Amino acid sequence: MAKVAIMTDSNSGITQDEGKRLNIKVVPMPFTIDGEEYLEDITLTQEQFYEKLLSGSDVSTSQPAIGFVTSVWDELLESYDQIVYIPMSSGLSNSCQSAMTAAKANYEGKVFVVDNQRISVTQMRSVYDAIELAKKGLDGKQIHDKLMEVKMQSDIYIMVDTLKYLKKGGRITPAAAAVGQLLKIKPILTIKGFKLDKFRMMNRTVANAKRILIDACKASINGFLKDIDGRTDNVYYQVAYTGVDTQEIEGLVQMIKDEFGIENVDCSPLSLSVACHIGDGAIAMAVTKKI
Repeated sequence: MAKVAIMTDSNSGITQDEGKRLNIKVVPMPFTIDGEEYLEDITLTQEQFYEKLLSGSDVSTSQPAIGFVTSVWDELLESYDQIVYIPMSSGLSNSCQSAMTAAKANYEGKVFVVDNQRISVTQMRSVYDAIELAKKGLDGKQIHDKLMEVKMQSDIYIMVDTLKYLKKGGRITPAAAAVGQLLKIKPILTIKGFKLDKFRMMNRTVANAKRILIDACKASINGFLKDIDGRTDNVYYQVAYTGVDTQEIEGLVQMIKDEFGIENVDCSPLSLSVACHIGDGAIAMAVTKKI
């Protein structure tokens, strides 16, 4: 039986400490802030990131150098037969494609890069699934193929608290941002497949946004996530947020528990790479089908 290592990046929301506890490798995502490079969860904490973002610092995302990624592969392959690497969606970064190219060129049959087009809590769920599949004895290719088979069986919806960063990234025009700020619009976005896209633009309050998030996920649960036999209790419930204030997210967690009659809701900060594009104060809900 092949000994398989599981590897991801910090866009999954899995911290370095959590990675050590799970016995997996987490590649830190690099950021450039006012011309200086930082590594997520190593030289840059969540608190430091938001302090710099809100102070007006020039914050931008980057991608791990492929040489660094392959050096981690080489290190892992000294102790493992195969590696399953689960980076952020190829639709949101070139890092996944770079890894796939490197794996095909020099690590055929040893490194399997999963481009299942997820990020944050849905990507995290893929990592947890990979760990369990490895424990059950599946080899690297089998784990890769299973994760790819179910890659679209999740949904994530995100309420954006400010239009400033969508405007900065060119995702909305300055005119639309000006009108939206005047009307205090808090749009709902979704990440489905290859990109961050609009879902419900005309939303004005956090309370209403929570209702929209829950209803959207409920529609997914009763729609494409429903089992062929009609079961709808086969999903993980997840919430995420940007910033360091968790008051609103705690309220959303309780609403989800009450609405769906469940006890467990996974809660994690949204990836800092996503935060660069949507800013502070965002809240998100996701549902992912169980394997």
